[in-house]
Amino acid sequence: MARLGDICKFQSGGTPSKSNPDFFGGNIPWITTVALNGGIINSTNAVEWITDKAIQESAAKIVPQDSIMIGTRVGIGKVAINSGPMSTSQDVISLLDIDTASWDKAFLCKFIIAKNDFLLSQARGATIKGIKIDTLSNLQVPDISLEEQRRIATLLDKVSDLIAKRRAQLDKLDLLVKAKFVEMFQEENRRKTISDICSIITDGTHQPPKFVPEGIPFLFVSNVISNEITYETEKYISQETYDELIKRTPIEPGDILLSTVGSYGHPAIVKDNKKFLFQRHIAYLKPNHDMVCSQYLHSALLSYDVQRQIEEKVKGVAQKTLNLSEVRKISLPVPTMDVQLDFCKYVEKVNEEKANMKLSFENLETLKKALMQQYFG
Repeated sequence: MARLGDICKFQSGGTPSKSNPDFFGGNIPWITTVALNGGIINSTNAVEWITDKAIQESAAKIVPQDSIMIGTRVGIGKVAINSGPMSTSQDVISLLDIDTASWDKAFLCKFIIAKNDFLLSQARGATIKGIKIDTLSNLQVPDISLEEQRRIATLLDKVSDLIAKRRAQLDKLDLLVKAKFVEMFQEENRRKTISDICSIITDGTHQPPKFVPEGIPFLFVSNVISNEITYETEKYISQETYDELIKRTPIEPGDILLSTVGSYGHPAIVKDNKKFLFQRHIAYLKPNHDMVCSQYLHSALLSYDVQRQIEEKVKGVAQKTLNLSEVRKISLPVPTMDVQLDFCKYVEKVNEEKANMKLSFENLETLKKALMQQYFG
């Protein structure tokens, strides 16, 4: 093993004072941790352009081309390699003077990514947590041949490329459903509001319930932002609490949850009888199945037209909110049930393909994690 601090020299970044206009408007790209994408970055990733004077008279420094950049505060453990000279904020540490006859920079980037959980565990600070240079310096890098480093980096890149392709294919399938919805219902004149087609429109409990170490899952907005319900949570409630709160939202298969605060506008169908409850930032819709089928309503809520309405109806600046009163007013096409069912059959076929694609995606992610563990521990 080799100590990272023995492989390179560390250079910290700096932020020129915003009060000095002479520091800005130059030709030197200046980046923050937002730009650190795990790959190659260039001047298009700049959030500011600073001057030579900023380099001379502030904490900002020039980072030479082909350096490794690491996030050490906001965005801890994020990495990138710069394709040209640039400058960074104080939240970025750059690795300089790496002997490329002994070390492959792509390999080192992947090593640092593999250590992300460890780096996060070492973060310290009251308001904004960060890691010290010593934490990076003491990382132990596998001391293997340059040829083997390149082989590992290339293999991991291939797996990452496949993961990206699967993700793009999943996104494309979602777009197919949206396109089909437009094709079938753009000219539909029969429109109704959410209030017309749902027998219950409410939200989750407004008072934080008493949580217990284990029990019935209590869900948050993060559990529906994929437009499907996930049950991974750190909060649980007792059967007694559940029995009391379920009266407000009598959940059953076919009901729909809709995120309304922060990451708003994400619908998810309740697909089974699993017990759970949820916070007030999630709306609860019980469709009238004589008028609308759940899958159709789910797709309608994701349609371009309804998402546009949602954007127009949200209020707030720091934390945008879609109020229940506005949810009730959302208008959507409601064709006859037989037409809805034809559309739902199409969605079912797409969902079958998505399930296969998602399985492949998850298997590739598992493979990548296994390889990272094998090579970097």
